[in-house]
Amino acid sequence: MVFSSAVFLFYFFPCFLLLYYVLPWKNAVLLIGSLLFYAWGEPRFVPLLMLSAFLNYSVGYLIARARAQRKALLVLGIGLNLAMLGYYKYLGFFAGILNAVGLRDGALPAIVLPLGISFFVFQGISYLIDVYRRDIAAQSSFLRFAMYKAMFPQLIAGPIVRYSQIAHEVERRTIGNARLWLGFRLFVLGLAQKVLIANTVALGADRIFAIDPAQLDAAGAWLGIACYTIQILFDFGGYSLMAIGIGHMLGFSYPPNFNRPYSAASITDFWRRWHISLSSWFRDYLYIPLGGNRAGPARTYFNLALVFFLCGLWHGAAWTFVIWGLWHGALLVLERLGGAALLARLPGIAGQAWTMLCVMIGWVFFRADDVPHALKYLGAMFGGHDGQAYLHPWRMDVGTSALLALAVGSLLACWRRPGADLPKDGAAHARAPGARLPAALLQGGQAALTASLALLCVASLAAGTYNPFIYFRF
Repeated sequence: MVFSSAVFLFYFFPCFLLLYYVLPWKNAVLLIGSLLFYAWGEPRFVPLLMLSAFLNYSVGYLIARARAQRKALLVLGIGLNLAMLGYYKYLGFFAGILNAVGLRDGALPAIVLPLGISFFVFQGISYLIDVYRRDIAAQSSFLRFAMYKAMFPQLIAGPIVRYSQIAHEVERRTIGNARLWLGFRLFVLGLAQKVLIANTVALGADRIFAIDPAQLDAAGAWLGIACYTIQILFDFGGYSLMAIGIGHMLGFSYPPNFNRPYSAASITDFWRRWHISLSSWFRDYLYIPLGGNRAGPARTYFNLALVFFLCGLWHGAAWTFVIWGLWHGALLVLERLGGAALLARLPGIAGQAWTMLCVMIGWVFFRADDVPHALKYLGAMFGGHDGQAYLHPWRMDVGTSALLALAVGSLLACWRRPGADLPKDGAAHARAPGARLPAALLQGGQAALTASLALLCVASLAAGTYNPFIYFRF
């Protein structure tokens, strides 16, 4: 079940909200509702989710009360979390590597990847480390902790909500009319990004990437990756915004996850804006503990390369994701070697264009079926077919509506409006550009825009339009 499905919008969510607001046992309602939400798509993995909750609750409880062996308990807890992730996500990948170098022979049985495992494993690790550092108190109630681990708004695709960010709201939260309205507006805005923009360009991206790159000319190849570039931003960004909106409606303040990443004028700036909860997780729990930039240039470059190698691997057990991560790590190293100073001397639009070029090249590896496919696609983009390619009639694959969504999405994504950056609490989502207008006029405009977007989304979903979800792969 995804937020943009009719089942969620018209059946599950209204019934859940009614029970959540009417019944006094809000944590229990949220836990049961979240388990039903997860069971809709993966019923056999509900015990795994609860095992993860029990594991991290128990180890965190022991770490908080131990006087000795605290580090050993932390290592045990992190090891068990990584073992769970490694078995389900990476066992087949590494077995394939061993097969390729002749150290083993034979294929493993197919292992189904549980939904959201990358997200809830990272949640558990951050909780244990924060308890170990005494940044937070261990949760004494398993019900409350299980509710945190399973809460459905952020379970499948983030943002990665650390326990420390919502600990006070796990214990006690209030939901006023203003917050409910804010949450609803954010949800509709995210739904519109997903349904009206991401879904519309997705079909064109999928069709072009399904063509043999040798049959694509440069214009068709660039159009395909442009569609995917807009799709992945508004698919994942829209889903994150819907999660943040639902969080507000339930009384939780989830961290912002995207901040106009395509307006960035450097790769360093891009990673301050893209998937913020993941990049900050790697910064706080891996990059800084490794020494960050405090141990000299060589160690800094190694730390960056390692972090982005693991960031790529986190996204998927495939060489395409590894190359994507190393590509971004290499670009960050180049910026530290002087590239950032060079970009700073260029006009802002030039730095933004360079950043977008680098990001789009990376997205080719992220989207391609395998490395040979990615290399051939890059060859089509940069005219590397030695005259063998012919002009594919890509207009048959990308219709007028997709081109319009691509244009609108590109404008919204790349326009760097002064003062548009989000504060740390993400409250800027709620601020309209005309915040100095009279309050009644501003509220009326927000209500009209929200209602219009909601109606357009409902009409699109009712028409049975293409509705994929990229981050199910992770």
